[in-house]
Amino acid sequence: MDPTRPFDLSGRIAFVTGASRGIGEAGARLLAAHGAHVIVSSRKAEACETVAQSIRDAGGSAEVLACHIGEMDQVEAAWRAIEERHGRVDVLVNNAAANPYFGPIVDTDLAAFQKTVDVNIRGYFFMSTLAAKLMARGGGGSIINVASVNGVVPGDWQGIYSISKAAILAMTKAFAKECAPQGIRVNALLPGLTDTKFAGALTRDPAILERALMHVPMNRVAEPAEMAGALLFLASPASSYTTGTWLNVDGGYLTV
Repeated sequence: MDPTRPFDLSGRIAFVTGASRGIGEAGARLLAAHGAHVIVSSRKAEACETVAQSIRDAGGSAEVLACHIGEMDQVEAAWRAIEERHGRVDVLVNNAAANPYFGPIVDTDLAAFQKTVDVNIRGYFFMSTLAAKLMARGGGGSIINVASVNGVVPGDWQGIYSISKAAILAMTKAFAKECAPQGIRVNALLPGLTDTKFAGALTRDPAILERALMHVPMNRVAEPAEMAGALLFLASPASSYTTGTWLNVDGGYLTV
């Protein structure tokens, strides 16, 4: 690592899922601004192309790769494409997620349960296994799992989502422990309440938002760009001795 440029990602290849908007988009833009070639991914290529083109227009390097991480055939095809195009990957940001149900946990139906598990647990797991195998052949890398504060303190009416995010926290530590000898670091970002479409059920309702902010010492909702700095840190040489950690970016929520 060049001690004068700890956040330099020049020459690195970063695969960011759920990158067509929100935290994923903000992270993709910042990684590209620091030199990474970013593979912008989500279910729909058209939405990703808008982000990738704006990165290129700003002088960065980006390409598009459509992938629904809840579909195993698409996950496997995406990693085959990356290996064929680049032969390696240096950073994986597991950000795409599902939260199809908002309501009492006892009323969770099988379809909502299955979709949440397929994307948030199975998707993250196999994205990580395939990334780790490719990273090991290339001498190492960084896997960043975007989890949630709900993985520590379950959110109201977000039962199965919170359970899936708690699983991601355990997954982060398990991968970190086993993959460290191959030079692969695995960490988790725990966003607090952030102004994304994903969090709309909380932020659009004034009464729910007011109740939620009572537990946030900074008393405001975060912008997606406020999560990007943590992703940059965990992706870059600045965190070269950091693995198995959970980085809270939550306005103080978990201190209450």
